[in-house]
Amino acid sequence: MENKWLRAALPALLIHGSIGTVYAWSVFKQSVADYIGASVPDVEWAFSIAILFLGLSAAVLGHYVEKNIKRSALLATLFFVAGMLGTGFSIQQRSLIGIYIFYGIVMGIGLGIGYLTPVKNLMLWFKDNKGLGTGLAVAGFGLAKMVFSPVMMTLQKSIGLWQMFIFLSVVFAIMMLIGTLLIHKPIDWQEKPLQKPFQPLKVMGNMTFVGIWLMFYLNITAGLAIISQEKDILSNLTLQNGSAVFSLGAITTILSVDAFFNAAGRIGFATLSDRLKDRNSVYQLIFGISIVMSLLSYFLPSGNFLMPIILVGTFFLINAGYGGGFSALPPLLADRFGMNAISKIHGLALTAWAAAGLSGNQLASYIVHVLGMPYQTVFLAISILYIIAYLISRFMVKPTKMLIV
Repeated sequence: MENKWLRAALPALLIHGSIGTVYAWSVFKQSVADYIGASVPDVEWAFSIAILFLGLSAAVLGHYVEKNIKRSALLATLFFVAGMLGTGFSIQQRSLIGIYIFYGIVMGIGLGIGYLTPVKNLMLWFKDNKGLGTGLAVAGFGLAKMVFSPVMMTLQKSIGLWQMFIFLSVVFAIMMLIGTLLIHKPIDWQEKPLQKPFQPLKVMGNMTFVGIWLMFYLNITAGLAIISQEKDILSNLTLQNGSAVFSLGAITTILSVDAFFNAAGRIGFATLSDRLKDRNSVYQLIFGISIVMSLLSYFLPSGNFLMPIILVGTFFLINAGYGGGFSALPPLLADRFGMNAISKIHGLALTAWAAAGLSGNQLASYIVHVLGMPYQTVFLAISILYIIAYLISRFMVKPTKMLIV
């Protein structure tokens, strides 16, 4: 049966729904640190390395994805599953270096290939609604945390920490292999050879591409700066009598709803971009909303009764914009640079994710722990980043198509 749901949407959800569990890192990082006898900051580097190699592998292997999506889906499965298995055995052996290698490098490569693989295929099948297509794919990436976080917590308690990785590697292998079997480009699509060799340096030197890269990087950095601190911000919020505003259960619920908004933003903003004259406008909307909410969270006095509502609303909307920035990216690049080399160009753009993965968490940590400033100062910092991103989107990302490949 040749239809877009079976050949594009379902495989994308299976593949992205597996690799998206990288965002469930916070569920087990403390347990990993305790089990191997390392500090959380030392263990934290495994996640940063994974995001770094996600971006690097996507940039380097974009050409491989262009050639054959079935082979790239299989390669992503092999790397991701091997990374999960290796991480489990490294934890068993209490090897921090092993965790860096398998969770960071090996799994990171699987993330990069797996992230790219379904995207062009979805835009081919959903050619009249490219935003909806890519939104479906990366929504799976966002929903994975919400679906698998409780599963991981249950498995840790029932079978053990390192055993959890071994068990899940089998589950993800099955999911991703089914996705590999199902994924297929439209029968009537013929890949057109590039008129001239792909020149990544020429693409990276194009000012429109530079503008897209910068605003994508700033959106991820600002988003991660808040997302990485949400639990601490909510935990430190107190009433005038000194009692906590939110219980631990309420905080857990808010963080779960965050994951929903992240996924909803991935579908919603990308689908909205299909209805706009210029898809770049959806980024200006994301940045505008984020500027208003982050400034409200900074300037509203901490004792104000509206503060808890504003804070939670800010978290939800920033998560939605964070997710939407990912899903709106491929169709925007396709509009500006065409479909022929979209996987290669998208891969280059994802290096912004690699860079932001190293800078987002550290920005918030530096403000709070090194400078000793209150958590609210993080909102001021990210509002500045969003303002810069808005100006880049408004004046640097040109509305015309660039024939550079």
